[in-house]
Amino acid sequence: MNFDLVMPELFQLLVVVALFVQSVVRGRNDTGPRWLPVVAIIGVAVAASKLGAQGLLFEDVYRVDALSQFFKVAISLGFCVTVINAQNQPTLETQKRTDYFMMLGLSAWGLMLLASAAELITLYLALELSSYSLYALIPLRGNDRRASEAAIKYILFGAVVTAVALYGLSFIMASQHTTYIQGLMDKSWSMADNPMAVVGLTLFLAGFFYKLALFPFHFWCPDVYEGTSNETAAYVATVPKLGAVVVLVRLSSVLSPGMEVTNILALLAALSMTIGNLTALVQKDVKRLLGYSSVSHAGYVMLGLVSGTAAGLSAATFYALVYLLMNLTCFYVISRIAVNGENVTLNGLNGLYKKSPGLALVLAVSAFALVGLPPTAGFAGKLFLLASAWDHGYNWLVIVAVLNTAIAIYYYLNLVRHAYTEELDAAAPVTTISTGQVAMGGILAACVLLLGVLPAPIYDLAFTAGKALLP
Repeated sequence: MNFDLVMPELFQLLVVVALFVQSVVRGRNDTGPRWLPVVAIIGVAVAASKLGAQGLLFEDVYRVDALSQFFKVAISLGFCVTVINAQNQPTLETQKRTDYFMMLGLSAWGLMLLASAAELITLYLALELSSYSLYALIPLRGNDRRASEAAIKYILFGAVVTAVALYGLSFIMASQHTTYIQGLMDKSWSMADNPMAVVGLTLFLAGFFYKLALFPFHFWCPDVYEGTSNETAAYVATVPKLGAVVVLVRLSSVLSPGMEVTNILALLAALSMTIGNLTALVQKDVKRLLGYSSVSHAGYVMLGLVSGTAAGLSAATFYALVYLLMNLTCFYVISRIAVNGENVTLNGLNGLYKKSPGLALVLAVSAFALVGLPPTAGFAGKLFLLASAWDHGYNWLVIVAVLNTAIAIYYYLNLVRHAYTEELDAAAPVTTISTGQVAMGGILAACVLLLGVLPAPIYDLAFTAGKALLP
């Protein structure tokens, strides 16, 4: 056992244990872990220090490689930003704060395990570990009934999709006689040769489509975002999707363009982009808008997965990090301007440039990035995805993606329009935004811009990860 290979996971587990001990020892007198933001920042540094680690553990079911380490850094970063964002959420009771962050940490730990899982049963167990804590977090929003409704929907959809994924796993085991991803790469995935395997893989992937909010497994997404607290929605909308992407990237290494499963992925990608964008056009609640937006972004990610090339896998990997930063930046602004933790509508953004010019600029940067306008990271990410899918049998899907990007311009830039051109409502509650809060938003916006101007260093890491997966 080489503990040096699993330092990010061990550090995250120690954080969870420390939060559990604090919760038990202090009980109802607990006012929350004020030390956690600093420790979370250290966690990002620990994960980054292990980017070059490689090895196999636990009878080869746990693989430490460039792909897993890249995603562990991204998960640590997402956890860190979420912790900072959720330090003073108004809808969470004080005595529940430590338990809340413990559940967040446990979910992030499960996602780290998911990033290194190289065997299907291990993948499933890590997926469930990362999900269970979210079932407890989503209803934590004071006495708001919408949070209970969101939790019920998330659990019910999750239970059904879990059953479907397990059913698919049984088909794979029966037809391919192995659950190791490395072994599955040498097997046939043609409907003519092995129809049971194709059906099984499609059903198994449904569990990760659910996490990614890919059509038709997206129905929970806008309702959960709307019902849960702003800070919890920021986490659910971003970090768990990293786990889904890393698994889909690993499993996509067994596919190639033109295969039945690949064509199914391409079709779902086109439907997800189109339905997500068209439905987002009519939303007034910003979190519901971002919910349908995430459905469309799930379709964009699939562009890289269907190409069957190292460039495609690396583009999907890079875009996962870009999506994390773009969405966290947007949710950070929503969390800051919601005085009592209420849902922010489009009209609630009116006059933001007068209340806080800094946050208005941060919102504009995140909106431009979500559209995919230069010089933001969103532009670089979409460019890599479109280029990876072109000339690999899915040119039609690239055209669909470009058309959907044009549709998305309307509702993303509508956020900016409300923030800059609409007048502030005199009856709106006064929001106190500190300089430190604006500075944190500025750091996130700067990262989004920097990753758009200089994407090469991070993309090179992603390309190394994607190239290593293919034979």
